[in-house]
Amino acid sequence: MCVGLPARVVNVKDGVALVDASGAQREVSAELIEELDPGDYVMVHAGVAIAKITADDEEETDALLDAVID
Repeated sequence: MCVGLPARVVNVKDGVALVDASGAQREVSAELIEELDPGDYVMVHAGVAIAKITADDEEETDALLDAVID
């Protein structure tokens, strides 16, 4: 099973994005997404931002993950 996690972009530089996923910050590859700006939301899988998502998508995914964990 593959799981992607939603994250908010904090900074982007030279194809690398610093993202915040529920308070945990880490660097991920942003090479697959052409236009990415701080404040955007992305789905992250295996250290790669694989798609831009909306803030609503991020909230829904967080709620689903919380439900699974509880």
